[in-house]
Amino acid sequence: MAETKVIMPQMGESIFEGTLTKWLKKEGEKVARDEPLFEISTDKIDSEIPAPASGVVQKILVKEGQTVQINTVVAVIGDGTSKPQEAPPAEKAEAKSKLPPKDSAKEVKPLSTEGKPGIQKGPAPVAGPVTPPETQEEDRQEDERERTRSSPLVRRIAKEHGIDLPALAGKGTGLGGRITKRDIVSYIEQGPAESKQAAPSTAPAREAPPEPEPMKFSGDVERIPMTPMRRAIAEHMVLSRRTSAHVTTFFEVDCSRIVQARDKQRAELERSGVRLTVTPFFVHAAANALKRFPIVNSSVEGDTILYKRAIHIGVAVSLEWGLIVPVIKNADEKNLLGIARALNDLGERARNKRLTPEDVRDGTFTITNPGPFGGLIGTPIINQPQVAIMGMGGIKKRAVVIDDAIAIRPMIMLSLSFDHRVIDGAVADQFMAEVQKQLENWPLL
Repeated sequence: MAETKVIMPQMGESIFEGTLTKWLKKEGEKVARDEPLFEISTDKIDSEIPAPASGVVQKILVKEGQTVQINTVVAVIGDGTSKPQEAPPAEKAEAKSKLPPKDSAKEVKPLSTEGKPGIQKGPAPVAGPVTPPETQEEDRQEDERERTRSSPLVRRIAKEHGIDLPALAGKGTGLGGRITKRDIVSYIEQGPAESKQAAPSTAPAREAPPEPEPMKFSGDVERIPMTPMRRAIAEHMVLSRRTSAHVTTFFEVDCSRIVQARDKQRAELERSGVRLTVTPFFVHAAANALKRFPIVNSSVEGDTILYKRAIHIGVAVSLEWGLIVPVIKNADEKNLLGIARALNDLGERARNKRLTPEDVRDGTFTITNPGPFGGLIGTPIINQPQVAIMGMGGIKKRAVVIDDAIAIRPMIMLSLSFDHRVIDGAVADQFMAEVQKQLENWPLL
């Protein structure tokens, strides 16, 4: 039986590494094709990865809790009769690939010019143009950037923040010293303070005030390391706050009509195996509003705005071990029943760690709903690289004034956190007004 290499998969766009959190099989154990083999965690997904082939787990190459780049071989599956050959270290392979061919390594002896008239002794003139020193320096810096081991995501973040990656060479915490997203985010947090200290100044030098001692709790404590998923979420949130100019607007919506529609259709849909909540109504209204205001469905790439033609709405799902945002693809093409089915399916598979990379990929807008836990409203952080996220509070009966009369209505507070770099406040309010209009005028069957 031929050996099968098990690789770290790419679990979504802009994901270039993952943390192997748990092996579900040990070395020497049999595994069937598509049987769960190990669990991984990224900032987008926490999932079980199936075995690519049937056989025996001959060798496990990555330990639990280790973060590695995508396409890294993490294990080998075979028939159990032979041991896999050890792969050469990446550093040796890289150095070997840079060696010149054997023929080019041979020394070429210059022709002798003794005793031959018309031939002047001395070094031969160099043919071809001479590279200017400025170009040589640029080439050297480019080579240094290429030699700095990092992922495309890390290089993009470094470019956006004007960070010289070679300055971090050898300081990466990834495999083989690779600079990870965690490293670059940590460097960004510390960078401004260091750059201020290093910057030359013509003003008289003043002694910096001593930094205060960190506050320490004097009572008993229990220290529990963050899970890989929690660390990834933390990094993603800090990066988002540093990337986007967050602004939040709030709208109050009367939910009378959608509550009536839900109550009328709930029994019929449950007979079809679909559980109907109020969330599909908000997804449907947001999808229609995104068609009218495409800037809310865009993203930013440098100084370019990317308008997304497809409307893929992610809905945050709270789990015991973290938060995952599966995506409803082409939400604007689905009716209320189709959205409800998609939400039921994605939520169930998220809780059972059965989501695939496709389920969390290509989201263009996000909705988060902490309302069922009792929250009135919140200001969610944008899910990069998107430019807006809508938050749902809890639906509560309140006294409101309608036609100069006091009435009791089921009300909800909605928030929209948006990136003020590309979305103006007026456009954000127009978008939310459209969502409000659709929900408050929902047709009753």
